[in-house]
Amino acid sequence: MKNRLKVERAEQNLSQADLADRIGVSRQTINSIETGRYVPSTILSLKLAQVFGKPVEHIFTLEETD
Repeated sequence: MKNRLKVERAEQNLSQADLADRIGVSRQTINSIETGRYVPSTILSLKLAQVFGKPVEHIFTLEETD
């Protein structure tokens, strides 16, 4: 799964730690999502979309291999 999390975070001038605090996870979780090592749960994906005020599909997109 591809994601625009790093781009969205940069546009909002948020650090990984700031974003993590807002949604109640660790900075390492945000880093793992951004680098594609971790696919977030539905709830976590919805929380991230809510922070940025955008649909989940704008932040996360499926790849052919998913």
